[in-house]
Amino acid sequence: MLRDHPTGNYRFLPGISAFSSGVIAMPGHEIVHATLGAPVPWRDGFALVERHLRAQGRTRTALCGVELRSPAPFTFDGFAKFNEGYRALLGEWDILVGDDNPIPRTNVAPVIAAPGEPSLYAFAYTIGGTTPAPTFVVAGAGEMRDRAQGADGIVRRGDTSPDGMREKARFVMNVMQERMRALGADWRRATAIDVYTAQPIHDYLDDILRPAGPAAIHGVRWFPSRPPIQGLEFEVDLRGVARELVL
Repeated sequence: MLRDHPTGNYRFLPGISAFSSGVIAMPGHEIVHATLGAPVPWRDGFALVERHLRAQGRTRTALCGVELRSPAPFTFDGFAKFNEGYRALLGEWDILVGDDNPIPRTNVAPVIAAPGEPSLYAFAYTIGGTTPAPTFVVAGAGEMRDRAQGADGIVRRGDTSPDGMREKARFVMNVMQERMRALGADWRRATAIDVYTAQPIHDYLDDILRPAGPAAIHGVRWFPSRPPIQGLEFEVDLRGVARELVL
């Protein structure tokens, strides 16, 4: 299922029109993860990304991961409308591969200190280099069984009890497992597991860490945040990189 990006120096796992399910660096290249010191409105953020890539001697198509922060979760229709503008910008950057959007993405709404509009929080890009194993990024996923069903596709919709959250976490971690296998990535090389939920995670932390195997040694980073669509309560993304920057 993996497809090559013709100029980005990475392979991607196709997802939906708004984002891919993940990326892995091609031989001779690695993925760098960069976090902004403070989020900026997402279109301004893309201008910042372009300046940073140019300074690294890279083109726009080296971009291979996007993390956004939004004021509040979207409705299903609002999310689709936002994605139209977002995808159009990727088209302007010549990043799309045919009908496929190759960029994995996370878009969550912080409980505290949320921005006033959708904003860029972090991004990933490829550069030349070698690493002991390929570097990768897995897109954020929430507890959505079937997008075509809308709200009815949400696992244990409306249930934030410990049992409900445990089932949501198990579902999402299974998605992470499937995406890792499809990418050909290795849990031993995972360097960051990010958890996004407004609910406490202590009662089901084992359900997050045990599937990660050796990556559990790094723990998790919990962002008290809500997933991007109303009704979702739990999301995870992860990556395995050798370089982390703060800009």
